[in-house]
Amino acid sequence: MYRAFVLTVSDRSYRKEREDGSGPEAIDILTQSGYVISGYEILPDEENMLSEKLGEIADSGSTDVVFTLGGTGFSERDVTPEATLKVVTKLVPGISEYLRKNGGHAILSRGVSGIYKKTLIINLPGSPRAVRESLNSIKEIMKHGLDVLSGCVMDCGKETKI
Repeated sequence: MYRAFVLTVSDRSYRKEREDGSGPEAIDILTQSGYVISGYEILPDEENMLSEKLGEIADSGSTDVVFTLGGTGFSERDVTPEATLKVVTKLVPGISEYLRKNGGHAILSRGVSGIYKKTLIINLPGSPRAVRESLNSIKEIMKHGLDVLSGCVMDCGKETKI
């Protein structure tokens, strides 16, 4: 089982002006797919706050993958990709390319994906529909990437480590 942190990025949800529909949607899909939810938080569209939080989550060692939801569009306030790029040390462009090709509404997303330490960070668009489309398109294939990142080879259910 892999641990997933869900991080919604939305000024309005952070200020409690709008209920976050994306976070619960992501949590439901991930839980049904066998992921353990290691955390859930809502942050505003503030680049430095977001990059600090991403580093903090990865540094804690408490999660394998962080899914950010929102802040990937064309608005001036959409800064999730920029915040993510401040943190990751390796890019994983194939994930974001795949999402844009197969994730429906993700075609309008500027999201990036990358690795910091042993944590994979994936930016998803913010609407519940886009989150659903995106996660459903990658939820199973992600497990292989997480196997490799965690050092498992062949059958990770048997905990074979590199």
